[in-house]
Amino acid sequence: MSIFKHSLIGAVIAVGLGGCIKNDLPYPQIACNITDFMVEGQSAPAVIDPQTRTVTLTMGELADLQSVELLSYKVEPEGCTVDGLGNELNLIRPVYATLSLYQDYVWTIRANQTIERYITVDPQMGEPVIDVPGRRVIVYVPKGADLSELTVTSLKLGSPEATISPDIVGKPTDFTAPVELVVKDFGRESLWTIYAETVDATVTLTAVDAWTRVVWLYASVADDSDAGFEYRLQGSSDWIRVSDVTRSAGMISARVAHLSPSTAYEVRAYCGKDASASQQFTTGTEAQLPNSTFDLWWKEGKVWNPWGEGQTPFWDTGNKGAATLGESNSQPTADTQTGSGYAAQLKCEFKGIGALGKIAAGNIFTGVYVRTDGTNGILNFGRQFSERPTRLRAMFKYKNAPITNVGTDPRFADWKGRPDTAQVFIALTDWPAPFEIRTNPKNQQLFNPADPAVIAYGQLSFGSSVDDWTPLSIDLDYRSTSRVPKYILVVCTTSKYGDYFVGGNGGVLTIDDLTLEYDY
Repeated sequence: MSIFKHSLIGAVIAVGLGGCIKNDLPYPQIACNITDFMVEGQSAPAVIDPQTRTVTLTMGELADLQSVELLSYKVEPEGCTVDGLGNELNLIRPVYATLSLYQDYVWTIRANQTIERYITVDPQMGEPVIDVPGRRVIVYVPKGADLSELTVTSLKLGSPEATISPDIVGKPTDFTAPVELVVKDFGRESLWTIYAETVDATVTLTAVDAWTRVVWLYASVADDSDAGFEYRLQGSSDWIRVSDVTRSAGMISARVAHLSPSTAYEVRAYCGKDASASQQFTTGTEAQLPNSTFDLWWKEGKVWNPWGEGQTPFWDTGNKGAATLGESNSQPTADTQTGSGYAAQLKCEFKGIGALGKIAAGNIFTGVYVRTDGTNGILNFGRQFSERPTRLRAMFKYKNAPITNVGTDPRFADWKGRPDTAQVFIALTDWPAPFEIRTNPKNQQLFNPADPAVIAYGQLSFGSSVDDWTPLSIDLDYRSTSRVPKYILVVCTTSKYGDYFVGGNGGVLTIDDLTLEYDY
């Protein structure tokens, strides 16, 4: 073969290779994520979801959403560029930011702000309607009230620093025609209109929120000084009058306890000699958590699972993650209060060797351990549940240990040597799906009790040893009586800050016999 032929073939190969390198090699697929975000006026940590690429901010009443100062944010990995975020953000509508590293990733930053607005007049019938987008208010007064001399007893239509003119609070005001007010807030003025309407009925039953052994009652009345509620078993002829009634500006409410589960009742409201139409309701069931005695376990390789082999799981642990570097640290134990069956023994243990290891907090939770991300965990919190318990009870023992490992979060840098803290908490939520937990600092997402989807929450922490079996009791604090849960979350852990790999090697929480109660 001639030198010319060799050269020609080499040139063709070079051109071919050059074409491949230029046109066919794909760029790396490296996702850019926002890992931290802080603005002025936040009232809770940002909720960051890398799956949907959203940052949700909870803002306080004093925050001006049209002009929010961006204090700081972090993106991962190094080298990501950000476009669309200035020093000031207008969060009246979502803000879109483009993160780029080989490819573009569009993130959405949105804000939730709840400003308390209210108005009360004398006399008043029920709750007013406050239409924020339309800047319109409707107040209801009983039939026969003199609309030309209604007294506004309280009024708030903006932030705590808003001013309203004219000032009509405490002054008889003519409401025979709509009343216009100018609300000045954050340096801007808006025109609000207040309408007064009469209501024929003197008493109206407005809401009945039935739980299992408790029902919450609400009514609007013309005169709350002689108003209340009566209830009875469906089919009974005897009404039972409710003794404890809360009264406020044309509204009354009450909580009736000690009802029977799965039972039909009827209730009515009264005002003087008048009574509302009666309404029927049926109480819920006293549902309990499956395997709440922790008697059912089976072992798959090194992993202990808190359910019977072949059965449908309700609880899970972090054992799949801990077992990558050692044995399961959440296990059954025959050390129980009754001397029979099993309890859950949750140990805080260092797994691995030196810098390659991490502290692993023993835990058990309602949900699923999804997978291990390196030495971190991805979990789904929550199991389907629609009843409304009022309390969680259990039996426990606890061996406290000083904190030996503080992870990498600088907030815990000086915690070594402090007593560790065990925790049990319960939450009822209306998440659309189980909540994903990620412990990897690069895309960390942890449970936040202040999450707007949390309907009720209660917790108990303890930082000293409890040698003998001892009862614990956690009351649930409800944020709404009407919202129906979709999920229940119960978490027991020997180290409260185990998600940050902070804990005391040798700590042990033993827990057993969880019971949900439905009355108080």
